[in-house]
Amino acid sequence: MSPKYSVRTVRRTAAAVVTAALLVPLAACGSDDDSDGKKEGGSGKDVKLTVLAASSLTDVFATAEKTYEKEHPGTDITVSAAGSQELAAQVKQGSPADVLVTADTKTMDGLKGETNKPDIIAKNRLVIATREGNPQKVASLKDLSDSKLKVVLADDTVPVGRYSKHVLDAQKVSVQPVSKEANVRSVLSKVELGEADAGIVYKTDAATATDKVDAVDIPDAQNAVASYPAATLKGSKNGDAAAFVKWLSTPEAQKILRDAGFQKP
Repeated sequence: MSPKYSVRTVRRTAAAVVTAALLVPLAACGSDDDSDGKKEGGSGKDVKLTVLAASSLTDVFATAEKTYEKEHPGTDITVSAAGSQELAAQVKQGSPADVLVTADTKTMDGLKGETNKPDIIAKNRLVIATREGNPQKVASLKDLSDSKLKVVLADDTVPVGRYSKHVLDAQKVSVQPVSKEANVRSVLSKVELGEADAGIVYKTDAATATDKVDAVDIPDAQNAVASYPAATLKGSKNGDAAAFVKWLSTPEAQKILRDAGFQKP
């Protein structure tokens, strides 16, 4: 009896081992399917995206970043904000990044060899930012020509600087700025700190500091429209970069931009 029992036991054990061996690949395949499913849903893998964004997008992209990461678990977005001309220089120098969003089409067009086809995701307008309460009673672009006023502008190499020069020249307004800044946030900061009486910034930037500055509207007929193109960088090896750029045009992302004061593309 004992030998027969041992043989049957061995046979059962061997069968169990074979069955288990057969099941392992099946389980692994099931795991792969689950992984693919998670991948399609934007989760189940670690994704790191570096986004180079114009300074005027600093606050709104902080919100967009959190929203996108929440919708796509496992995704970590790093937003690096600076003047568009600074971002262009970084791209030309080969700085590692996946997405570029500038505050004008001119800068983006100058990088055609470095980017894929861009999409316009938003538009913006200029306003005159004054110290809180507008103590100098600035009411129009022409008021900026007053030599008693300390006016700060962005440098002509910066999108907002070019827009500012365009609207001032169109109105034949001559301004002698006390300084020319590298980006729009620096212009806003000078006014916030009281180092300048007024400066030309984007409407959305003035909206981020309503407790420190007043915004004087510039009539549409005298204003300039800033367009914001977004594109993936050809040097990026991250396939998820295109998904993020596409998401920026979705209703949810557009609502975030609208709520921040940006206009429709």
